[in-house]
Parts: sequence; structure tokens; C-alpha cells
Amino acid sequence: MKPLDPRLVRRSRAARGFLVAGGALAVVQAAAIIAVAWSIATLVVGLIEGQPMTQAWPALAVLVVAACVRALASWAWELVGSTGAQRVKRELRAELLAALERRPGGVAGFSSARIATLLGPGLDALDDYFGRYLPQFVLTVVATPACIAAAWIADPLSGLVLVIVLPLIPVFMALIGMATEAVQRRQWESLSALSRGFLEVVGGLSTLILYGRAERQARRIREVTDGYRRHTMKVLRITFLSGFTLEFAASLSVALVAVSIGLRLVSGDMSLAPGLFVLVLAPEVFLPLRNVGAAFHASAAGVTAAADAFALLDAAEAGSGATDVAGTVAPLGHGVGHEDAPAHPPHSGLVVTGLAVDRGDRRVIDGLDAVVAPSSLVAVTGPSGSGKSTFFAALLGFAPVAAGELSWDGRPLGDRGREHIAWAGQTPMLLAGTVADNVRLGDEAADPSLLGRAFAVAGVDVPAELVLGPGGAGLSGGQAQRVAIARAVHRLLARRLPILLLDEPTSAQDAGRESSLVDGLRELADGGVAVLVASHRPALLDAADGLIEPAVSHV
Repeated sequence: MKPLDPRLVRRSRAARGFLVAGGALAVVQAAAIIAVAWSIATLVVGLIEGQPMTQAWPALAVLVVAACVRALASWAWELVGSTGAQRVKRELRAELLAALERRPGGVAGFSSARIATLLGPGLDALDDYFGRYLPQFVLTVVATPACIAAAWIADPLSGLVLVIVLPLIPVFMALIGMATEAVQRRQWESLSALSRGFLEVVGGLSTLILYGRAERQARRIREVTDGYRRHTMKVLRITFLSGFTLEFAASLSVALVAVSIGLRLVSGDMSLAPGLFVLVLAPEVFLPLRNVGAAFHASAAGVTAAADAFALLDAAEAGSGATDVAGTVAPLGHGVGHEDAPAHPPHSGLVVTGLAVDRGDRRVIDGLDAVVAPSSLVAVTGPSGSGKSTFFAALLGFAPVAAGELSWDGRPLGDRGREHIAWAGQTPMLLAGTVADNVRLGDEAADPSLLGRAFAVAGVDVPAELVLGPGGAGLSGGQAQRVAIARAVHRLLARRLPILLLDEPTSAQDAGRESSLVDGLRELADGGVAVLVASHRPALLDAADGLIEPAVSHV
């Protein structure tokens, strides 16, 4: 049985706020429970002894007020639990997305399906963790000792019995919790495998149909689904059995207290008022513990998902290895096709000095120097694996810089260099909606005329009102690439950014469209923008003012 994961407390202000609010509510609820037990015992004893109703009003008022306070505290628990869950999920998702943003190449050991499952239904399972399990856990920590202390004051022998029998339930809970954790981990792995298999089939559906292998993959998904169903039934089976065990142990414990009180009442060794008070209070001693055990199973998925989230964060911080790269740069003004380039003052434009980038414990880029002046078009070229994408990732702040400096006009770019850069990657990432919505993404309030200019630079030849499906469905590969380039250009113009990065922007374009794009990029460069293009296509290399050629090191 796990209490609040300490990593959640360290990382989440919402979790800390939940504990503070929950502790206050638990104190209020414990006081209300004791007040209800006292008022019931007082009223019943008064009625048996023939006490006039006029003398029963104080106890009746305490009963009504305490019952209302307890009901309001329970309602506040629901509110605090649901609000806390939403805030913690929001903080965790933001932290996970930030970690993934810093690792655009992926995180070792975490497939896209596993990450999608974690960010979606995985973290959603924290609703039960914060809404059901933690409230009962905090109430157990506060209310159970308070109720035992009140019972001990009223009748020391009953208090001693409660202290002796109470540990039986935590022992059962610990044993059940260990069994549930193992089964829940297998269920989570089955869900991740199911998600991964489904995404793989969807991604390669056309190929599977073409080669007549669709049925085999459908059979595989059925097998994984059946495995997930079996693991779910195991969890439910343990839940039902553990619930029965906890109820049985709590009932026996209350029965021991009741038998002890009954025998002493019959023998005259105990008065009715304290005996009745302890009898009313005894079930409340065990109720939070029983509720904790019942709620643990509902929250187990959230606990497992949170552990997976922290594992992803740790893996993202640790990084991953990559090919070692040493950079060499052709000076500006000596690129292919341009013998002379305009001169600029020192420290003008993008300056890269002694750049070194590590991934994990390996050096990826080492000693890269370059100057990219404003109003220039520079090609980052070389064979696959030569460090082009790593260089772009460092500029964008996605890859941490181990040594060296990146600056624009003498000011360091820092870890958030992308705030000064518009860029488009190799894979167009389009969303469901119109083409115009995709191009203006993040800058919807910009001057409408910028949309037409972005379309013209990128050579977009589809209507702005054309509605796309998920992932840009409805466009060819070349059209999707042009829309992604237009989005980068629109961002550049709308935010008046000084740098434009394009990664293989003409890989899906024919010669005519490539020539048109080169003209558009030259126009942007002539307007004062520093344009960097990762490419090995001759048309772009010929148009470049300079080359950056990272050289692969096989050390």
C-alpha cells in the first residue's frame, strides 16, 4: 500500500496544496465524527433514563451541527480531490511535454504509443488516486488516532482492544497491495502493448493490405486485447477478494470491542454512556482504513502511470547516445556559387563558437564554428548522420549545449533559442482543420495579408479553406510539406523573427517547385532574415551564400 508518492510532492505544488487542504478537512471531519458519537450516546442514555426533552436540546443541536459539518467536509473532500487531480495532471503533462520537446529525437525505452497512452488514459487514472485514495489515506492518518484517543479516554480497556486489533488491517492491506501492484503493472504493460500494436497497424495499413497481411495483424491485436482483458479480470478478482478480507477483519475487530463492552455492561462493571459512546465510535475507527483498502485498487492504475511518468522524465534528463560529429564550416562568401558575400560588423547575426553537444555520455558535435549573417541564405549540408539535425536541435534549444556559445547579434540564444526562430522539420506535422488554420497556427490574430505571402513563398497551391483530416489527410506529401513551410514563413513574418530554419524543405518537391521555393527564400534573405536550410539538393546549394558541412567522426 503506497501513500502519496514523494516525487509528486517534490515536483507538484498542487500535490502539496492538496495535502495542506486535506489535512485541515481531516481534522474537521474527525472532530465531527467524535461529536456525533458523543451526542448520540448522550441522547440515547437521556431517553432511557427519562430525561426531559428540554434538557436534550444541547445534545440534539450538537448532533445536527456535527452531522452537517461532516457532510460539508465530505463534499469539500470531493471538490479538493477532483481539483487537485486536475492540477497535478496539468503540471505533470506540462513537465512531460517539456521533456519531450527537449528530446525531439525521442526518449530511449519509450515508444510513441507508450508516451501517448501515458499522456492520455494513464495520467487520467490519477483522478481516482486524488479523488478517492488520498482523501481516505489522509483521513486515516488524522481521524483514526483521534477516534482511538477519544475511545481510550471514555474506556481505557476498549481503547486497548482497538490498539491491539487495529494493526491487523494494515497487514492485510500491505499484502494485498503488493499483489495488486504486480498485477497492475502487467495490466499497464498490456495496455501499452495494445496501443503500440494498434498504432503500428494503422500506420502500415495500406502496406499490409497490399501484401495481404492485414488479417495476421488483426489476429495479433485480438490476442493482445484478450491478454489485456485477462489481466483486467485478475485485478478485479483481487479487488473483490481483498474487499471481502478487509470487511471481515474490520467486522471481527468491531465485534471484539462490542462483546467486551456488552459483558461489562451486563456485569455492571461499566456504565451505559461510555459504553454506547465507544460502540458508536468503534466502526468509525476502522472505516477510513477499510475505505483506503477499497480505494487503493481504483487508484493503482494512477500510481503505475505516475511511476511511468517519472521514469520518462528521468530517461529524458539522462538523454541518449548518438553518433559523434565534428563540425567544419565553409566561410560565408565562399559557398557554392557565390564568391562574394556582403560584409557585416563583428558579432552581427548568428554566431556559433566552439559548439559542443552531448547526448548522454557521448559527444555529438564538437568544436563547430560558424557565422550566419543577416540577409544571407546558408545551406547546412552533408550525408545522412553528419549532424545537420543535431545542429538545428541545438539552435532550437532541443539539444543541450555542452560547450561553446550560440548568439544572435551578440546576445546568447540560451535554452529557448526557438523563441527567435521560425522552423519547419522534415516531417510535416499538420492538424485537422483548414489549410489556413494550419498555416496561422499560434498566430491567428496576425495580419491576414501575411497568409497570402506565406502561401506565395512556400508555393502552396491548395485553397486556404480546404479542410484537412487528422495528420493532414487530404494532401499529398509534397503539398503537406509546402503547407508546413508556409506555416514557418507565416510565423517568421507575424512575429518579425530574425532566423528561419528549414530541414530538407524540397525533399518531396519537383525541380520547378524547388526553384520557386529557392526564389522565395532568397527574397526573405534579402529582406534581412538569416535563412538556414539543411539540404544536399544542388539547386539550394547553388543558391546559398555559404555552407556549413558537419563532418562525421567515427571515433
